[in-house]
Amino acid sequence: MIRIAQSKEDILKCWEVLHLLRPHLKEADFADKVMEMFSEGYQIAFIEENEKAVAAIGFRYLQMLYNGKQIYIDDLSTVEEARGKGFAGKLLDYVVNLAKEKGCQCVTLDSGPARHTAHRLYLNKGFNIDSYHFSKKI
Repeated sequence: MIRIAQSKEDILKCWEVLHLLRPHLKEADFADKVMEMFSEGYQIAFIEENEKAVAAIGFRYLQMLYNGKQIYIDDLSTVEEARGKGFAGKLLDYVVNLAKEKGCQCVTLDSGPARHTAHRLYLNKGFNIDSYHFSKKI
């Protein structure tokens, strides 16, 4: 069953799974950072097994001139022992269905160039590679 994180306890349940994707994060700041992001529209949906989050997806609603209303996926991760069970695909389907319900034109995400397994999943779920993402550290 997919749950939406609503409390600090829910956020902390997602620490292990999201830390795998974002190893630069510090556990001591994690819940506060996510709570601040919640105030900016960020949400986390997660799947539990035995009261432990095993997969999580972080996303937000955006509107841009070039592609309209959308859900942008910030984060998608599954703990090692739960990989291959279809959890990431279920979370992607959940977000795509939310986007349809909300009248969005698309779902978008960025993915690191070396994440080939993730890319296969995205392509199998009907995502296209539409652009390059550029950034500049400040």
